[in-house]
Amino acid sequence: MTTTSILLMLLTGLLGLGIGLFMGRKMLQNTVAGKQQEAEEKAADILRNAELQAENLKKDRILEAKEKYLKLKTEFEDQSNQKRILLQQNEGKLKQREQQLTQQADQQRIREGELNQMKNDLNSQKNALAQQTEALNRRREDVDHRQAEADKMLAEQVSQLEKIAGLSAEEARSQLIDTLKAEAETRASAYVKNIVEEAKLTATKEAKKVVIDTIQRTATEHAIENCVSIFNIESDDIKGKIIGREGRNIRALEAATGVEIIVDDTPEAIIISGFDPVRREVARLSLHRLVQDGRIHPARIEEVVAKTRKNIEDEIVEIGERTVIDLGIHGLHPELIKMVGRMRFRSSYGQNLLQHSREVAKLCATMAAELGLNAKLAKRAGLLHDIGKVWPEEAELPHALLGMELAKKYKENPEVINAIGAHHDEIEMTTMISPIVQVCDAVSGSRPGARREMMESYIKRLKELEELATNFQGVTKCYAIQAGRELRVMVDADHVTDERAGTLSYEISQKIEKEMQYPGQIKVTVIREMRSVAYAK
Repeated sequence: MTTTSILLMLLTGLLGLGIGLFMGRKMLQNTVAGKQQEAEEKAADILRNAELQAENLKKDRILEAKEKYLKLKTEFEDQSNQKRILLQQNEGKLKQREQQLTQQADQQRIREGELNQMKNDLNSQKNALAQQTEALNRRREDVDHRQAEADKMLAEQVSQLEKIAGLSAEEARSQLIDTLKAEAETRASAYVKNIVEEAKLTATKEAKKVVIDTIQRTATEHAIENCVSIFNIESDDIKGKIIGREGRNIRALEAATGVEIIVDDTPEAIIISGFDPVRREVARLSLHRLVQDGRIHPARIEEVVAKTRKNIEDEIVEIGERTVIDLGIHGLHPELIKMVGRMRFRSSYGQNLLQHSREVAKLCATMAAELGLNAKLAKRAGLLHDIGKVWPEEAELPHALLGMELAKKYKENPEVINAIGAHHDEIEMTTMISPIVQVCDAVSGSRPGARREMMESYIKRLKELEELATNFQGVTKCYAIQAGRELRVMVDADHVTDERAGTLSYEISQKIEKEMQYPGQIKVTVIREMRSVAYAK
């Protein structure tokens, strides 16, 4: 390698180094300039953000200040309004007080004027009274003077009469008094006798007139309840469904309702026999629903009977409300209304109790009106007079006293309470309405064909028969059927075994023999039904 080549290489290297240094410097300058520009842009952004934040903060502070100002302004206005209202109220009170004081002052002035006028009137009356007193004194003196003269003249005349008659004045007076006394006694006795006879005749005529008018103006029906209901069916094919397989349906229906279902050769009819009208009605309506539905089996029968009993309770309330509305009786307690409806399904010696009570109510109203008494109160007492007969619980009191206690419990009028309790003479009558209710009760019950005594005793015997068996432990239901010749006793299968069921029927029959009187014989049937129920879920 020559020196020239080495120099060229050195020159070339120096030149490249210079170029590299120049290029590096340029690049460094560019980098620095870029960073400086970037820093300036960041600074400008920070400055703009700071200005925006400052502006937003300023706006927020301004809004807060405005809100606070508005709030303070609202509070100030509310306080001002309250103070203004209070001032107005106080001004109104002051004005009202001022008016009251003014009115009182005017009234005081008027009273003072009236008092002055009264004083003037009193002074005038005093003056007039003084003048009258003076005039009376003068007249009294004049009368005394005339009386003295009259006494003197009378004494002279008496003296002359005594000389003529030969009797003293006292003797003549005694004879005259005795004569007048005897004559007066004779006339008085004759007058009293005539008055008494006329009063008796008039009272009898008036009483007959009132009773006859009352009976003629009251339209009644011969309402006699039987112990049998007829259920009509469309065809005899339905009888088979009602009987069921081996008679299970009819047994379930009899057990659920407590009546006897008689299915015989009578065409298109089934006989429902039972002494209790409510049970017969439940059985009749249940049969009607079962026949319409078409599904007749023991479970369905029990379901329908339960719903029918509930409907009968609703119907009882509706009957009571309709009765009091028809009679125009208002303000009756809801429990009393329910008992009035229950009368529809009770009888008194074969006479429907509701019909009898309605009839007595109308008779009482008519008779009270004829006598000038309170017709509405009499009608109310007539409707409620037998309310004690439908009390669902057993009581030892007579039905009149029990009805009186019920009327007291439900805040009835004292006159109505006395009329209810006294209509069979259990208590003393204290009002004029009480004898009217008693008479109207007798009039309604004594009509030909209204009552049958044997029916009442028969129903009473059947109820006593059922109550006797119900008192045994384990007995759930008890029904007297076959006109009282059979007693069906339902027992709880969980508490009474099969062996105990046989013993129970014997014990019941022995107790019936010892405690009751009855014709023929009574069959005691104890039914123990075991049911197992499970649910598929």
